Formats: sequence, C-alpha cells, structure tokens
Amino acid sequence: MARKLRKFLILFDNPNLLYFPGQFISGRVLVELDEDTEVRGVFFHVVGEGIVKISDRNRQRHNDKENYIDFSMKLLGETDNRVVALSQGIHSFPFKLGLPLGLPSTFLGKHGWVQYFCKSAVREASGVVHKNQQVFIVMNPIDLNLEPPMLLQPLFCETEQRIGMACVRSGPVSIRMRLDRGGYIPGENINLHAVIKNESNLTIKKTTASLTETIQYMANKLIVQSERRELATLERSKILPGDTDNWVNEILYIPPLPPTNLRGCHLIRIQYDVFFVAETKGSQKEIKLQCPILMATYPFRNSDGTLQRKRGAQYPSSLPVFRPWLNGNTLK
Repeated sequence: MARKLRKFLILFDNPNLLYFPGQFISGRVLVELDEDTEVRGVFFHVVGEGIVKISDRNRQRHNDKENYIDFSMKLLGETDNRVVALSQGIHSFPFKLGLPLGLPSTFLGKHGWVQYFCKSAVREASGVVHKNQQVFIVMNPIDLNLEPPMLLQPLFCETEQRIGMACVRSGPVSIRMRLDRGGYIPGENINLHAVIKNESNLTIKKTTASLTETIQYMANKLIVQSERRELATLERSKILPGDTDNWVNEILYIPPLPPTNLRGCHLIRIQYDVFFVAETKGSQKEIKLQCPILMATYPFRNSDGTLQRKRGAQYPSSLPVFRPWLNGNTLK
C-alpha cells in the first residue's frame, strides 16, 4: 500500500520559510501517486508552540507548554469521511492562512523553544496514513522607533559601597556609568563612560565591563533554569586606594544575534545587560552595576525617515536564526 505514494511534500510559496506576524503563509501539499488510490482525505495542521523541558540535579522534571497557533483544515475529502478516488499522477492541494499578530519569534534554546510548523496527512481508505511535517520561521521584529523615546537618551547607573572589615574605618568605592542610549541593534557599538573613585583603603584588582545575554526558562510560573553568556568584554587593571579611573568612550561591540522578541511567550525570557564590576583585593565582595538594555531589530530613524546608523557600526547583512553556542560549554 505504501508504495502507491511516490512523493508527499509540503511546499511554501516563500522559499526562505521566513514570515512576520500578520502575514499570510501559503503554498501547496504535493502528492504523487504510482497508481489510482482511494483516500478519505488530505489533512493540514498549523502549529505554533512554546515548550520548556528541564531535568534538574535531583532528576525532577520541569515541563511546561503553551500554544500560539493551532489551526486545522481539510484540503481534500468530505465531512462524512466518504472515500475519494485519486488518479495516478501528481496532485496539488493549495493552502493559505494568516498568521496572528503578536506571535513570539522562533527561538531554539538548550532547555526550551518556540517553534512553528505545518503537518499534513494523507489517509488512505485502507487505513494507511502518510504523514509529513515542515518547519517555518516567525520573526517578530522590534522597531526602536515604536518603543518609548527614552531609549534614545543616555542611560545612567551608579552605586557606592563600603568594602573591607567593619572594624577598620574605610571610605567608599563609587562607580558611575553612562551608556550613550538604552536601545541598540546587532552590529552597533555601545559607547560607555565610567568614573570609578576608590576612597577605600583596599586596592581594586581590576574593573570589567561586559555585555551579557541571559536566558531564563519558566515552568509553572517559576524560573527553573537560567543561562548567561558574555557577548563582549572590556577590562582594566588595578586602582590604588585614593585613585580615580575614568573610562571615556569605550566600545562594546554587539555581535550578530538572532531576533529576540519573545513578547507573548511566558515560558522563556531573554534579557540583555551591561555589567560593570570592580574586584577588590582582600575582599570577597564584588561591586557590581547592572544596566538593562533593549536589543531590537530595526534602528532609530532620522527626522527625514532615513535609518540612523551609528558611526563605526558593522551591520550584518542578515541575522542568524539559531544560537550555536547553546550546544557548547560556554554557558555560565
């Protein structure tokens, strides 16, 4: 029976399989038969889902799932499942449907994913069922021009802490950091300024600025796993007691990154931060500043509508879809 079916394909009109929320996905299911065949239907199913699957150190499983699309249609066949005769040769069954607005972007992670795919089935009258599946990609872009205007303004973070033993009087260490703005896109530079005043009696071993990506996985409304990766790092050497160090227009380059808009997904969160850390000698305590930033897809525009391109930026011609480092050992 199975030899009757020579070809069974799901073909999209868009060959790169990339779609935006609100767009139509269209194509056809192609069936080629070696001989006349009686079928009860050709079925088509579109699915969008987010899934988290984690086993912790105690071998306890944390699983959760949510659906974004779940739409089925019958491309051939009667509602009462009466038999339909298909002749030998090629048969094409078109499909077209609109994607909902607000879908989260496709994401493939180590412990969870957001994925979209189409499934099709040919059910023969004899009971034999042939199945096929095709994944497609959804990208929900973030346009900085549609986000709060404050993202275009400089971003300030500061802290002041006393270090050392409580019985020894010591002055504070203060850090004040400024980023040129709060929203960026891959390929741009983050311009960083910082002032570190060491009024303590301890030497600051080193200071580090880093751009990080943090991925959190949720199950049953709880964070069950968190991963952090450094995307760019700058480092300076020691600051003696009583000294001040100034960082002037230092550059953190943002590498090409997959689109990260997971708005609408309640199982996976992605966050980008610029951290500034001062490590002191003779103290276990780090002094840390954390500035959250927004990583978008489309840059700011000028008043005439042209794209506002940052000087020194190296905009990638295309963005990757996957994060290959999630399969390695670079996670912290």
